[in-house]
Amino acid sequence: MFKRIDRYSLLLIATVVFASFLPCRGTTATILGYATEGAIALLFFLHGAKLSRAAIVQGLTNWRLHLLVLAITFCLFPMFGLAAHALAMPLLAPSLASGLLFLTLLPSTVQSSIAFTSIARGNVPAAVCSASASNLLGILFTPALVALLMGGHGSVSGGEVWTIVFQLLVPFVAGHLSRPLTAGFVERRKAMLSYVDRGSILLVVYTAFSAAVVEGLWTRVPVWQLALVFLFCAVLLAAAMLTTRFVTKRLKFDRADAIAILFCGSKKSLAAGVPMAGVLFSSAEVGAVILPLMIFHQLQLLVCANLAQRYAGTAPREEDVENAVIAS
Repeated sequence: MFKRIDRYSLLLIATVVFASFLPCRGTTATILGYATEGAIALLFFLHGAKLSRAAIVQGLTNWRLHLLVLAITFCLFPMFGLAAHALAMPLLAPSLASGLLFLTLLPSTVQSSIAFTSIARGNVPAAVCSASASNLLGILFTPALVALLMGGHGSVSGGEVWTIVFQLLVPFVAGHLSRPLTAGFVERRKAMLSYVDRGSILLVVYTAFSAAVVEGLWTRVPVWQLALVFLFCAVLLAAAMLTTRFVTKRLKFDRADAIAILFCGSKKSLAAGVPMAGVLFSSAEVGAVILPLMIFHQLQLLVCANLAQRYAGTAPREEDVENAVIAS
């Protein structure tokens, strides 16, 4: 299992461990808090700069596919999240139960959705368009869903709407509008910018978990609750993938489109979720709220890597695909 875990996931785990033993406090926490806000703005600026207009236009004619991916991402998943939250509330700490619901409200990943679709020989242009649209709309949809479904928990206030706009949406739009000046630089410096991208997330995770540890996260969350979170995440992923597979069969999507829908609709973005949580939740809550997302993120990578390799074979029979989803 550890051989399949990528280095970045190991870095995320190491960051959590480091924050658990050496959390930032006082003035250091304040300085890192401002740095985190800047990192979040930079992260969304880069996301906007990397998203080409061609990727938005490409594949727009396949409206059935894109509508289904958006419906799975922002309708089906939240329904599963509400059910999981209701079941988890008597068993888990409130922030962990909220984290389960929060992860279901997030947009899809971009890079890994496209990569797995390509490996599985699916419809890559459609995956590019769907995953990009999911992330673009997620900047608006996720805060709205959090306010609608989690407002009773005091997660979002009216004043924070402007925080979301200025810290997430404005940098994203600015990054996209800057493409005439920055597109060439972004394209040439993909490797370097990926370090900025991932480093920003590590900083957000460290400050979030530091605040949570200072507030007594690990004294409130026993090991058995972490195991239960893992189980809930596995069930959420399996339910989403099996339902997606069933719907694509009933709607008679061809194999390439069904693969794109499966990989774009069943995944949730850590890159978007961590900074959004930093804006939407209090510093004391963020560490516990993003813990289910981090577990779900690793699970989806392991399962999707396995499925992509199976799909890459020569046109598997429908029952074999069904068995592959269940086995993964």
